[in-house]
Amino acid sequence: MRNKHFLGIFLSLALFLLGFGLHGNTSLYFNISGLMIVIGGTSGAALLSFRPSQLANVTRVLFYAYRRPVKKETEIINILVDLSIRSRIDGIISLQKHEHETSILFLRRALGCLVDGYRAEQIRDILNTETYFFRLRREDSERVVRSISNYFPAFGIIGSVVGLITMVGGIGDTSVILTAIPIALTSTLYGLIFANFFFLPFAAKIRERTNHELLLQKIITEGVIAIDSELNPVILKTKLESFLTPSERDTELVPYAKIKERFKIEKQLEDEDLKDLEKSLQSEVSSAGD
Repeated sequence: MRNKHFLGIFLSLALFLLGFGLHGNTSLYFNISGLMIVIGGTSGAALLSFRPSQLANVTRVLFYAYRRPVKKETEIINILVDLSIRSRIDGIISLQKHEHETSILFLRRALGCLVDGYRAEQIRDILNTETYFFRLRREDSERVVRSISNYFPAFGIIGSVVGLITMVGGIGDTSVILTAIPIALTSTLYGLIFANFFFLPFAAKIRERTNHELLLQKIITEGVIAIDSELNPVILKTKLESFLTPSERDTELVPYAKIKERFKIEKQLEDEDLKDLEKSLQSEVSSAGD
């Protein structure tokens, strides 16, 4: 799936660049002055707006979002069900080994609270607090990326204005006009490309990754608290699968025949039919007596 994703990105990029090359002279789209105005201006605005440490953190978030695959919900559920079985057989302390083995930091923290003997309400409060501030940090990273995406078109327009001023100042000199026109046009092009092809998708990727990880954290929170209460693993799996879409669940639906047997639906229907028959007979008898 990951390889197909990158293949799709590569094909889309190739199709996008092919559109530039169909008209022949691709060198028309390259202008160092326009590129310097857009990138330099946007970089300066970003440094004036945000701390360098904040920008470095956004870079790390983007790197992890594209390079580190996140576990699926079904994998997390299977891990929690396995831990539930182990805790019922060997006790809660046996989970300490898995606390250090798991690669999921949030799950490690949750298991650490469980092993240290925290009460269920304390575990929930700690994990909910961590989830809340995790969401705030990710929303802040997304806000930074979206702000930068807004800077690019603005500086593209600034580059266009610079080119127009240069062109007006060189009226009568053909060489100056020919030099200024590419700056005016390509600056706007660069600003739009950087904003819409890179930074807006970066922000959307952060949002999508954050939502997925928040769902995993919610599953882990409910699972760990259920393990602490020694909930039956079968019931635990059914409970955690409620977070999934119906197509992702392993649990089969209860057969309709079993539902009818449990609630005695057929017997109730038979009783209702008998009552209707008795009523009709009584009405016929009463009408015959009249």
